[in-house]
Amino acid sequence: MTKLIVWRHGNTDWNAANRVQGQTDVPLNELGRDQARAAAPLLAALRPDAIVSSDLGRAAETAAALVALTGLPVRTDARLRERHFGQWQGLHLTEVAERFPEEYARWQAGDPAPGVDVEPLHDLGERVAAALLEAAHAAPGGTVVIATHGGASRQGVGHLLGWDASVLRAVGSLANCHWTELRHDDVRGWQLRAHNVGLITAPVAVDAV
Repeated sequence: MTKLIVWRHGNTDWNAANRVQGQTDVPLNELGRDQARAAAPLLAALRPDAIVSSDLGRAAETAAALVALTGLPVRTDARLRERHFGQWQGLHLTEVAERFPEEYARWQAGDPAPGVDVEPLHDLGERVAAALLEAAHAAPGGTVVIATHGGASRQGVGHLLGWDASVLRAVGSLANCHWTELRHDDVRGWQLRAHNVGLITAPVAVDAV
């Protein structure tokens, strides 16, 4: 049985400020580094066989906390990056609502492609799921920890499980440094075994930021 642990990165100053990160390369803050160090022993206890990370610094730095305990190398994959938020990247959500009211309202209502160069959810799910599958195929029967992002993790996992948009909207966002567990066997295929696992932390940041 192959196991994937899809791990959201630790907190950043932009998370704390509700500022849209998307694919902007924002580092962890001190809280985020503490979260990664606290979560790493729990993940190390699962005896991972491989670690894969988004190439954005906040995910790679999160993965590094687990690398320090396991000694495993980390492979980076740009397909694990967060959703690209186009013209919204770098703005506070209040600024987005003021400057792009129609697109913001569509996004809030669940429109998968609200415009202003925001990456469509189908494209996001497809690229992240492809990265998850490649990671799984590289360690058949093993456990792989994948450090990624809030929106990317939810959409990639949902795409892999074949969930439609209405189901995904009912799935809560991962808290910083929490994870989703997937397992695969030859009889049932991919299965969701756990979601939002981790230490109790600060309130969940909006997955878009």
